[in-house]
Amino acid sequence: MEKYGLLGRKLGHSFSPQIHRLLADYEYLLYEKEPEEVASFLETTDLAGMNVTIPYKETVLPFCRVLSDTAQKIGSVNTLLKKDGAWEGHNTDYDGFDFLLRRAGLDPKGKKVLVLGSGGSSKTARAVLHDRGAAQIVVISRTGADNYQNLDRHADANLIVNTTPVGMFPNCGAAAVSLSDFPACEGVIDIIYNPSKTKLLLDAEERGIPFMNGLPMLVAQAKKAAELFLGQTIDDQVIPEIVHKIECQTKNIALIGMPGCGKTAVGKTLSRLTGRTLIELDELIPQKAGKSIARLFAEDGEEVFRRVETDILAEHAKKSGVILSTGGGVVTEPRNLPLLRQNSVILFLNRPIADLPTAGRPLSESRGVEQLAKERLPLYRAWCDHEISCGDGVEKTAHAICRLCDLEVRK
Repeated sequence: MEKYGLLGRKLGHSFSPQIHRLLADYEYLLYEKEPEEVASFLETTDLAGMNVTIPYKETVLPFCRVLSDTAQKIGSVNTLLKKDGAWEGHNTDYDGFDFLLRRAGLDPKGKKVLVLGSGGSSKTARAVLHDRGAAQIVVISRTGADNYQNLDRHADANLIVNTTPVGMFPNCGAAAVSLSDFPACEGVIDIIYNPSKTKLLLDAEERGIPFMNGLPMLVAQAKKAAELFLGQTIDDQVIPEIVHKIECQTKNIALIGMPGCGKTAVGKTLSRLTGRTLIELDELIPQKAGKSIARLFAEDGEEVFRRVETDILAEHAKKSGVILSTGGGVVTEPRNLPLLRQNSVILFLNRPIADLPTAGRPLSESRGVEQLAKERLPLYRAWCDHEISCGDGVEKTAHAICRLCDLEVRK
């Protein structure tokens, strides 16, 4: 069996092995290399082909005996194929970005497009945008004539495309620009796919601006690369199917709801059914604070408790494919919403108020369940993607979530 893989510097965030397993039956591994190791790796590896990602899409050019027309035009290679002992360089990112634009329903024809970043991915995006008829393409870089200090010159941009790694896991929560500076913006593309929604995309969502992350591009370019590896055509219909499967595998399941509604019990059952790691935020708070939740409330107050809760949520919500069991009051802090929405499907577990226990729950005891419910139920419903009734028991609730989120249940 021929072997293939992905060459890059930091690849812990990559979904490529999962995607290629769904595309074809060949071995596909990750190869993290430092810049000084790239030449030796390319000269000695027994791989029959590979994909190339940040920061080596231009580095590999001199090692290619042959370049495809697209790779030559763009000056960037993301796919290498070994032919007669030498490397052929291809650019399947072009196909991927073209698919991404179409999938997002964003037509750049006649529009002013702002492309953030000037590296290999930027060159590919610009080539597609040019071929799709963009009226003006402006490249924003740190040191060029058009940079992040004079963005006001481009407030009339219609489409923004981020090709930088700003906001990518594990450095979630950052954005290269603020959409408030672009009142004419009518579409946002971020080629980052982990997290599912970067801060840039969350801002677009909040403003009602159409947006899309880079996962469809990743799958589409992988499909094209697999065609080169195998020497055969693969139906385009597999692209949205694999995008859906990867989203289901990698998005977290975040459980919100009233204290005592069953988040922990449902989370444990989901973990057993799916093999996903369960992260219970209320168990981590005492570890970080050095005292029990009851003592933290009594000695430091709710404000300090919420700050600790948010810090822990920020650390764990950026992970992929886990189950997050949150505290009942997580929705009382607006800053927690983007932390959850960046990489999670949010499920509100709704249990009848009369069935909620209060023992050992400081706010339920001090303020009363009815008052908490009055304050929080509207927030749970505003934050969640789906509302799930817990009235049928833990096992049935967990199975309902698996069906709703298309989670694979272990046999």
